[in-house]
Amino acid sequence: MYNRVDARLIAGLEQIVGADNVLAGPQQAEKLERYTHDEVVGLAAEPEVVVLATSAQQVAEIMRLAQAARVPVTPRGAGSGLSGGAVPVCGGIVLSLERMNRILEIDHGNLMVTVEPGVITGDLHRAVEAEGLFYPPDPASLESCSIGGNIAEGAGGPRAVKYGVTKDYVCGLEAVLPSGEVINLGGKLVKDVTGYDLTQLLIGSEGTLAVVTKIILRLVPLPKFRVDLLVPFDDFQTAINTVSAIIAARILPTTIEFMEQDSILAVEQLLGRQMQFRDAAAHLLIQLDGSHQEAVDADYETVGEICLERGARDVLVARDARTRDRLWEARRKIIEALKFASPINHMEDVVVPRSRIPELLAGVKAIAAEHGIRVVCFGHAGDGNVHINALKDALPIERWHALTPELSAAFYRLAIGVTRRNYLGMALSPAEIALMRGIKATFDPHGILNPGKVFPDRPAGDGARAS
Repeated sequence: MYNRVDARLIAGLEQIVGADNVLAGPQQAEKLERYTHDEVVGLAAEPEVVVLATSAQQVAEIMRLAQAARVPVTPRGAGSGLSGGAVPVCGGIVLSLERMNRILEIDHGNLMVTVEPGVITGDLHRAVEAEGLFYPPDPASLESCSIGGNIAEGAGGPRAVKYGVTKDYVCGLEAVLPSGEVINLGGKLVKDVTGYDLTQLLIGSEGTLAVVTKIILRLVPLPKFRVDLLVPFDDFQTAINTVSAIIAARILPTTIEFMEQDSILAVEQLLGRQMQFRDAAAHLLIQLDGSHQEAVDADYETVGEICLERGARDVLVARDARTRDRLWEARRKIIEALKFASPINHMEDVVVPRSRIPELLAGVKAIAAEHGIRVVCFGHAGDGNVHINALKDALPIERWHALTPELSAAFYRLAIGVTRRNYLGMALSPAEIALMRGIKATFDPHGILNPGKVFPDRPAGDGARAS
């Protein structure tokens, strides 16, 4: 299907980026290891060579070389993803963009920022906020994930309920096609309806259509005031009903996160100390922001009253950064805590209408009980995005490997990446999948760009490569 990387190809790559920026061979094994995986536990594949590019021109030359050699290329940002998007499942070249990490321009007049794909999301937040501007998308891994990775995965975050997700802020892209051609899509335009919207097409495509090398993002003015609320409840249904009541009151919080009790207890185990309201069945973490103190105060008073009227145990209020950090500590530490509790685990990411979250969680817990495993859930109550985490604990490894596909299918049946591509048919019709395969073939006729992602494997014998 694909050719192997040979000495001639490595020499060509070294000519493009310099020998110091090409990692290959047993002598580089230690450096190569970090490029075998992202944050999906148990998923890894070895690249034959890693190339660290520093410009769009280098990326273009690398893609031309790879296409001519029929060698697969896996683009990679910071490697912090949870879908396997940066894992080189077909070997070949890992094309790292981590050194393309410059903030090129902060444009106050147009409220735009231009960045390279390797910029860390948290660094971008600090840079624009220092100038009174705001880039709202905030993935949980914002201190380690890159903007390019956010584009590839279509990242969201807790602030999505009010501000939207990554795709809502991308105005323009520079990208390199598998052929090596550089294209420029969109730009510093609020409205752009010329032809099809190829900019949005690339967002969430996991680097299977093109390699993004420059990004123009929309900014908004930085809200001046913020308050955070931690609200414990004795059952999930009451908590979710409260979320609906807050929205019905025409208050749109920046964030409405939920955590079930097991996630809080996992964080306790990690930190070695008790968390607040550890015996509560559910916690809501609510954030409100705005440009006027009076308006923010009025909103949080109303939200607090709604929570207490609906059966909340209490409403803890945090106005200063230190107190806010304490309230958010548990939420920020959940993924780390679950890895600490069970180094081998499996996460699925599903979306349901927020009113159905209790029904989903009840179904998930029933599946967990049926199979005798532990499952911990948390996520975004405001938009119904639930993270389902199955923990191996002491389960025999053979049983675990046999069980995880069954669990994934069961979770997706409740709700309806490399980790999810074989369940695509649960959400999309055959006609939709065929259209998407056609788009992939148009962009990448030789199938060299990040193969093994997005689409389910086709039946053996149909002559088509998985991609």
